[in-house]
Amino acid sequence: MSVRFAERGDKSQVEEGTALAPKFDDRGLIAVVTTDVHTGELLMQAWMNREALERTIEIGEAVYWSRSRNELWHKGATSGHTQIVKELRIDCDQDAIWLKVEQHGGAACHVGYKSCFFRRVPVGDEAREKGTDLVFVESEKAYDPEKVYGKK
Repeated sequence: MSVRFAERGDKSQVEEGTALAPKFDDRGLIAVVTTDVHTGELLMQAWMNREALERTIEIGEAVYWSRSRNELWHKGATSGHTQIVKELRIDCDQDAIWLKVEQHGGAACHVGYKSCFFRRVPVGDEAREKGTDLVFVESEKAYDPEKVYGKK
């Protein structure tokens, strides 16, 4: 299978046409949000470059671009916590992607929590009263990252 992206055409083609014409930023990246297909829970936000998006479409598993490692990152290749893509959506401007995945291994976050969004920031009255220290919304890790990845 060879994935081909269309050239970005006029506004009508991009916003309401059927051609996949993703808009990568000046670094060659496109933002991706990933949710659990069964629960709708937000698992993570990451980035894809052209190759990561092509590979994701080809193999049906999430492949991202790691900005910190500057390399392709097949989610779960090391941990076993793969993400099977059940649906891939692109927004109206074709500059953001939403993956709905079946998360294997029980967790998406590399620090051991189910979701990368395991803390919340107080807002409004709560922030005025208590400050903006982060509040944990997940109390237990789904796995021990040291056992999975070793010491860093």
